[in-house]
Amino acid sequence: MSDAPIQVTYRVHAVRRQQAIVLEAGPLADSPGRVPRVARLLALAHHFERLLAAGTVATQAELAALAGISQPRVTQILNLALLAPDIQEELLFWPGDDRGPDTITERTLRYVLRTPVWAEQRARWAEVKDG
Repeated sequence: MSDAPIQVTYRVHAVRRQQAIVLEAGPLADSPGRVPRVARLLALAHHFERLLAAGTVATQAELAALAGISQPRVTQILNLALLAPDIQEELLFWPGDDRGPDTITERTLRYVLRTPVWAEQRARWAEVKDG
């Protein structure tokens, strides 16, 4: 037998388990990134719609008071539910990024929402994405 040292290389990452930090084999899995704010607002718009439809809250003013925001802000959020379904789907699956600001904002979508016609919304959405 040889007395030469043996070197073994493993990829590990640290994980917090209860109150200890342990090493686990393998590289750390890629983070899916944070959910973009506009996707969270779109989900909130649908939640607001359900509250209004079910009669849980009677008016947008009551909803605003309950949520601690202004009534115009409630309207802005609810307007997101008026986007064409395919645009909504794309927003919900928009890739998150932990390293910077969101590429699509609710304010940007107001331009898309200026028209209620879905075909025109799609054209405006294409402009926003490309530019």
